[in-house]
Amino acid sequence: MKFTAEQIATLLGGIVEGEGNLEVSRLAKIEQGVPGAISFLANPKYIPYIYETDSSVVLVNKDFIPDKPIKATLIRVEDAYTSFTKLLEMAEGLLANRTGQEDPNFIHPSAEIGENTYIGAFVYIGEQAKIGKGAKIYPFTYIDSGVEIGEDSILKAGVKVLRNCIIGNRCILHAGVVIGSDGFGFAPQKDGQLKKIPQTGIVRLEDEVEIGANTCIDRATLGETLLKQGAKIDNLVQIAHNVEIGQHTAIASQTGISGSTKIGKYCLVGGQVGFVGHLSIADRTQIGGQSGISKNVESEGLILRGSPAQPIREQLRTEALLKQLEAMYARIQELEKKVANLSSQ
Repeated sequence: MKFTAEQIATLLGGIVEGEGNLEVSRLAKIEQGVPGAISFLANPKYIPYIYETDSSVVLVNKDFIPDKPIKATLIRVEDAYTSFTKLLEMAEGLLANRTGQEDPNFIHPSAEIGENTYIGAFVYIGEQAKIGKGAKIYPFTYIDSGVEIGEDSILKAGVKVLRNCIIGNRCILHAGVVIGSDGFGFAPQKDGQLKKIPQTGIVRLEDEVEIGANTCIDRATLGETLLKQGAKIDNLVQIAHNVEIGQHTAIASQTGISGSTKIGKYCLVGGQVGFVGHLSIADRTQIGGQSGISKNVESEGLILRGSPAQPIREQLRTEALLKQLEAMYARIQELEKKVANLSSQ
C-alpha cells in the first residue's frame, strides 16, 4: 500500500517540509534508504546520512536544524523514534491481517474455532482445543488436546503447544516455541537408575506474553508453570517446571531457569544467566548477562552481576582488585624473600 507524506504527517501529528503528495510504500533504515521508502532520524550519530539518503521521506524531531540542503521530504514530529515505531506497528498489523483456513490441516471435530481466525497449512488442532477469535495460527503448528489459545494471539510457524496448556489473549509465540514439554523430573533409585516422575501439570501464559523463537517452557509436575501478564522472553530460553515469572519481567536469550524458581515483576534478566532451583527473586531486580544466581534475592530493585552474583558495586570492586592481583602477588613474593633473608641472619 502507498501513503503520501501528508497522510503520514496527519496520522502522526507532524508537519511536512517538502512535497506533501510524495508517495511511500516501505520502511527503511536511513543509511539504507531507497526511493519510495520512509526513514527516521533520532540518534545524532546518523545525522550525516540524512544528507545522502535515497529515502523519499524522513521523520525528524521538531527541533532538528539541518546544516545543508536535504533532498528528502521531511516530516517534523515530537519524537521521531516513537513515531517510526508507530509506523512499524501499523505495517505489522497489515501483514498479520490474515483470516480463513489453508489446506491441508487437521482440526478435530470437537475443537472450537473462534471468528476471524487464521489457520495456516499443515496445522494440527486436537480434541477439545479452543482457539479464540482473531487468533493467527501459522503453518506447521501443533496444538494438542485440551489446549486453549486466547483472542488475538499469534502462533508463528512450527510452534508446539502440548496438552491442556493455556495461552492468554494477545500473546505472541515465535517460530519453534515449545510450550508444555515434560519437566526434567527423575527420582534416583537404589541401583543408580533414574525413574521418570510423571509431569501432570500445565503451562499457563497470561495475557500479552511474548515468547522468542525456540524457547522451551516445561509443564509443571503438579499445578502450573506460570508466566504472568506482559512477561517478555527472548529466543533460546529454558524455563523449567513450576517456575513463576512475574508481570512485565523481561528475560534475554540463553538464560536457564531451574525448577520452582519464582521471579518477581518488572525484573530485567540479561543473556546467559543461570538460576538454580527453588529460588525467590524480588520485584524489579536487574541481573547482568552471564551471572549465576544461587541464592534468594530478598530486597527489591537490586542490580546484580557476576557468578556468584553480587550487587553491582561489590562486583566492580572485586573486578578492580583482580586487576591488581598479579602486582600484589609479585610484592608478596618480594616480601617473603626479605623475611627469609632476615630469618637466616
